[in-house]
Amino acid sequence: MAHGTFNVPYPINEPVLSYAPGSSEREALQATYKAMYDQDPIEVPMYIGSQRITTSNKQTMSPPHEHGKVLGHFSYGTKEHVQQAIDAALEARPAWSSLGWEHRAAIFLKAADLVAGPYRAKINAATMLSQGKNCFQAEIDASCEFADFLRFNAYYAQEIHAQQPESSDGLWNRLEYRALEGFVFAITPFNFTAIAGNLPAVAALMGNVVVWKPSDTQVYSAQVIMDIFQAAGLPDGVINMVTCEGPVAGEVVFKNRDLAGLHFTGSTGVFRHLWKTIGENLEHYRSYPRIVGETGGKDFVVAHKSADVKAVATGLIRGAFEYQGQKCSAASRAYMPKSLWPAIKEEMVREMATLQMGSPADFGNFINAVIDRRSFDKIKGYIEHASQAQDAQIVAGGGCDDSVGYFVEATVIETSNPHFKSMVEEIFGPVLTVYVYNDRDESSFEDLLDLVDSTSEYALTGAIFSNDRYALDLASKKLENAAGNFYLNDKPTGAVVGQQPFGGARGSGTNDKAGSFLNLLRWVSPRTIKETLVSPTDYRYPFLG
Repeated sequence: MAHGTFNVPYPINEPVLSYAPGSSEREALQATYKAMYDQDPIEVPMYIGSQRITTSNKQTMSPPHEHGKVLGHFSYGTKEHVQQAIDAALEARPAWSSLGWEHRAAIFLKAADLVAGPYRAKINAATMLSQGKNCFQAEIDASCEFADFLRFNAYYAQEIHAQQPESSDGLWNRLEYRALEGFVFAITPFNFTAIAGNLPAVAALMGNVVVWKPSDTQVYSAQVIMDIFQAAGLPDGVINMVTCEGPVAGEVVFKNRDLAGLHFTGSTGVFRHLWKTIGENLEHYRSYPRIVGETGGKDFVVAHKSADVKAVATGLIRGAFEYQGQKCSAASRAYMPKSLWPAIKEEMVREMATLQMGSPADFGNFINAVIDRRSFDKIKGYIEHASQAQDAQIVAGGGCDDSVGYFVEATVIETSNPHFKSMVEEIFGPVLTVYVYNDRDESSFEDLLDLVDSTSEYALTGAIFSNDRYALDLASKKLENAAGNFYLNDKPTGAVVGQQPFGGARGSGTNDKAGSFLNLLRWVSPRTIKETLVSPTDYRYPFLG
């Protein structure tokens, strides 16, 4: 029972270290990366209650930049293991949900300090090895964003609990923020270690118990996340990590009466399938499950004729090619004015020629490998389609090499067709398609904005570059529903927790804004309590007199 009102330390975004040559963080990360690369292959178990479960069905973990290297193996489970995880979660629920919010917050605040401190090099190195991020991309994700999520979430939890209703004379009204009745199922993607940690953690912070299924290609760093949670004092059974095929987990989870919520980041197709499955089983659930999802994007960059050429070129290179374009927010389609495109293209081609590609072990590499064979083949298919199309041409990059790792060059496609295949479909790779529009007058720019808004089913991120304030205002209004995160004169990636709450609508998800208090509200079920201080003793109202 709480004996006071508690203030969580005011969160400040974790500073992003530079990893410049000669820096201490660079030396520490390089040494940790090498030690983890050279160590004997590891075995990653499933974390179910207090048990660490292994099976005979072993899945290999290999770096995407060196698919012949074996980092270790993880155990694939069965539906029986999924049921065990649900049972362990429900067993842990009474004690965890009744624990004071400040104690739950303390655990995740400690986890944040562990991420930013003693585990920093390890979680970064694991992300570099298993997910193919360079040192800087790993730093802003696995260390900084993950720590930010944990700290800001604790602060938002305090603010939520402090929101209380008014009370009139003779009454005391209170609002409790209860955990959902049942368990939350968290499904996380490969591309962000921070997302993988946050989806189960934010639900657990609000008193829920979780069954967590990480991506197969992220299990190596997922184990580090579980190690951190345990070192921070998270009780057994609160977050249970299972590794298995998606349909195996789904068969058990979505038929379980106690499913209370789904926290998902992944593909639009999978999310829609899961939503339909939940809908088909509604009558079986104890309560209507909360469904929170962030899915795909076909994110755009628009340049107005007043834009700065170098700013646009830099925004496109960073926005499209950082982490090989494997971000839901990555710039994937661009709309360039005819009057500026030759200069922008020249600048981009010149700068892209300096992009080094290779293993994250070499800190000089900007481009690393895409995540796996399936992704490589898909991206290569889009590039080959463009190379053979009559209405498109490759103006930079286009090379693909899977002999050692799954390497795809940063690629720019120029098309005369605004509905060209790679202008419309999500690729999730280092491929940017550019449509050049006629900027002869402002009406053509307004028509262009209508085209941008109607081209894609997604609405995650977008950006406008312009030095004309009227053009910025027009684009902001015309593209109001085209992006949940909208950027003026900046690339459409890199949302910071506490500064740019992240999420989109349309085909991009439920827009529940990770990195803000809005997401936390989805994981509680409020209860209103009205206490009458002196109860009436006569049923008669004055009007009856």
